[in-house]
Amino acid sequence: MRIALYEPDIAGNVGTILRTAACMGLGVDLIEPMGFPFGARALARSGMDYAAAVDVRRHADWDAFVAGVTGRIVLATTKGAVRLDEALFEAGDTLLFGSEGAGVPPHVHARADARVLIPMVPGMRSLNVAVSAGIVAAEALRQTRGWPAP
Repeated sequence: MRIALYEPDIAGNVGTILRTAACMGLGVDLIEPMGFPFGARALARSGMDYAAAVDVRRHADWDAFVAGVTGRIVLATTKGAVRLDEALFEAGDTLLFGSEGAGVPPHVHARADARVLIPMVPGMRSLNVAVSAGIVAAEALRQTRGWPAP
């Protein structure tokens, strides 16, 4: 299972997701362009030394990313068709999250094999992307019994 970030805008969120992925044993795909220069300095505050423990794959664009996907693409979206607590995950899924400022464009939304919505209190717009990634990844790992051994 992997986490993919579509054109992320904020280095701190990417660093936090890299740290989460390291602790959960997940790989991370970064779909460019990114809103910041990728490097140790940009990620140092939140990713700390955890980023080195993650299988990070950078993709020049959406098409390059899709060409390398082997399982399903599961998009977390506020326009999701299935509530997270009703979604069914598979071990080979790639969990896709949109950019902080713009989400994903219609062609990315349409390409997703599944779309999930994290239920929230009415009137709330969205969760932080790093928080969303942790919530969705935890549920996906629970369902697939993919949690790392202690």
